[in-house]
Amino acid sequence: MALKEAQMAADEDEVPVGAIVVFENRFYGRGHNRMRSLNDPTAHAEMIAITAACNALGQARLDGASMYVTLEPCAMCSGAMVLAKLKCVHFGSFDQKSGACGSVFDVVRDPRLNHRLEVYGGLLGDRSLGILQDFFEGKRDSKQK
Repeated sequence: MALKEAQMAADEDEVPVGAIVVFENRFYGRGHNRMRSLNDPTAHAEMIAITAACNALGQARLDGASMYVTLEPCAMCSGAMVLAKLKCVHFGSFDQKSGACGSVFDVVRDPRLNHRLEVYGGLLGDRSLGILQDFFEGKRDSKQK
């Protein structure tokens, strides 16, 4: 489902990242990047999915829920996952430029914070990376024309 969300983002000319929130084996929130369409630098897939899941569950925390996202979350999204008290995050591609689940920072496992998440990276990483590469390759090709 997160991969489908990422493709929706690409179709909307947004950086193709998709996310879903699962709780007790049920899907509660989904999102894809919408920064350009909403003119909002915080409109990342994870933020939208967290908000949707909190609204669906009628609560401000997501204790025990899992996030599935196609790209390693940034510091902002990782901080939101800590505040939402998610149990774990599963992500596809590692982000060597701004990943905050172990690549550049490790916000979600920082022992100084009052909550930490389990982290599982590389889940369908090749497919996630492929969507990103195709998107940016298309951007480069269109600039060269």
